[in-house]
Amino acid sequence: MTTGKINVSVENIFPLIKKFLYSDHEIFLRELVSNATDATLKLKHLTGIGEAKVEYGNPVIEVKIDKEGKKLHIIDQGIGMTGEEVEKYINQVAFSGAEEFLEKYKDSAKDSGIIGHFGLGFYSAFMVAEKVEIITKSYKDEPAVHWTCDGSPEFTLEPADKTDRGSEIILHIAEDSLEFLEENRISELLRKYNKFMPVPIKFGTRRETLPKPEDAPEDYKAETVEVDNIINNPNPAWTKQPSDLTDEDYKNFYQEVYPMQFEEPLFNIHLNVDYPFNLTGILYFPKLSADLQVQKDKIQLYQNQVFVTDNVEGIVPEFLTMLRGVIDSPDIPLNVSRSYLQADGAVKKISNYITRKVADKLKSLFTENREDFEQKWNDIKIVLEYGMLSEPKFYEKAGSFVLYPTVDGKFFTLDELKEKLAPTQTDKDGKLVVLYASNKDAQHSYIAAAQDKGYEVLLLDSPIVSHLIQKLEADNENFTFARVDADHIDKLIKKDEQQISKLSDEEQEKLKASIQEFIPASGYSVQLEAMDSNAAPFMITQPEFMRRMKEMSASGGQGMFGNFPDMYNVVVNTNHELSSNILNSTDKTHQEALVKQALDLAKLSQNLLKGEELTAFVKRSFELIK
Repeated sequence: MTTGKINVSVENIFPLIKKFLYSDHEIFLRELVSNATDATLKLKHLTGIGEAKVEYGNPVIEVKIDKEGKKLHIIDQGIGMTGEEVEKYINQVAFSGAEEFLEKYKDSAKDSGIIGHFGLGFYSAFMVAEKVEIITKSYKDEPAVHWTCDGSPEFTLEPADKTDRGSEIILHIAEDSLEFLEENRISELLRKYNKFMPVPIKFGTRRETLPKPEDAPEDYKAETVEVDNIINNPNPAWTKQPSDLTDEDYKNFYQEVYPMQFEEPLFNIHLNVDYPFNLTGILYFPKLSADLQVQKDKIQLYQNQVFVTDNVEGIVPEFLTMLRGVIDSPDIPLNVSRSYLQADGAVKKISNYITRKVADKLKSLFTENREDFEQKWNDIKIVLEYGMLSEPKFYEKAGSFVLYPTVDGKFFTLDELKEKLAPTQTDKDGKLVVLYASNKDAQHSYIAAAQDKGYEVLLLDSPIVSHLIQKLEADNENFTFARVDADHIDKLIKKDEQQISKLSDEEQEKLKASIQEFIPASGYSVQLEAMDSNAAPFMITQPEFMRRMKEMSASGGQGMFGNFPDMYNVVVNTNHELSSNILNSTDKTHQEALVKQALDLAKLSQNLLKGEELTAFVKRSFELIK
């Protein structure tokens, strides 16, 4: 038997790193600026604990373009490297200096904000550069060195005459990547990935007008000076304590993250936890319309203030991806390019924490100012209803603040609703029946009829309401929902309140046969009901179960009900004068006209009259007017 070690050739691995390590070449700048930030923060830590006997000062990271020379410079005033360290950290692929530093100073450096993990970020430079140089001088009293590599395994390392501490990375931009010599392109990338880095980043200069002195003469001319253009905010709101921020601070930060969003958010939730994982951030509830086609990918994920992605699936519960804001956590595991999340136990814990935190915040908002919460309900309900359906932990807490509005603008929690409806809206079996409308205008006549009987009607108009009421019914045994225009006629009427038909059983059979003769045989069934004589003569209702299943299928539910044809009940009021007229008419043509006109009016009230049927109805109506 032979044993040994597999020899991985650098000649083979280097082109792979250059071509395939990162899915998006533009992130080279993020990686190099992150390295510069790490170098600066390492120095800050070492000076803080007294190990580095140098002045930390006010370091900045500078990014410079040399368009004529086709070079891009990234310069820091951080810890720097000795020649030995360049050999160790640069020439050994995947040896992470940040990881070694954190291990060495694990007790004192855990909150230092150092970013690096993989030791590969530097090599992203070769995705856009044909040659890379490093000129670096350590904070230690050792000579500066100059490292050069043209993208092959060959490199040179020689002394340099650099006298100031820190490192300068020089990228000789390749012909196929000249876009990275354009100021607008580099500015765009710095603002995208490094907007909130913890060390100031200088990119060019800008002219700034000096404030007018108090004793300035009348003919004073404003002076302008050239100042460093710092493009990032090293101390974003989420890195501060909530007690140190005002409502105005939160609004300003929202505008900073979303400069093109002119509508203010409804409220925010500040996340701040350091055990059992480290996570900070701010989530904002924007105004949302009542549909599920809301643009997601608005929450930004950072790792130690470095932008990673705006695809936070897995970290943020799905129902909250409709929100906006930022989340920052060094404990979220990422792949080598920091571009995609890796699912593990820590991610699930973070997701559960965010769910709990959001639920607690909503509960406090409801308790502290219910009136304000009710006013915002229509703008946030789609998120909360979706959360009840998709997140069991959120559903457990939601009962204390999720609201059920009525068509008259009153609001109830579920417990309040049960207490309110129990005396009047129970069916013959003692089951609580909740009537609701999904479209206040389209179902106006049905709402009015229910209110005339003293019933409360909810307004539940979100696209997922069928799914939600299904879940609520499953969890509340003596509780059922019925849409106000569904086949609930007579369900709420107790025996001693039932209307008695003016027609005999024989007359009712004859009336039913006459009506069935003139209505479509498929899709409609005739149902005779004894109602108040002032109630509508014909009404169209849908079987509640079938309608609900079709709605659930249409909004993404499982099952085959979406393919079933629509079924309707033609509910005929036997106590209305029109029923007697139809029954007693001896002229078939006249009888047909009465039935069709009444049916079309009922269909019109349900927005079911369209096309040729609508044209015929209009023509027939004009004939009746004549």
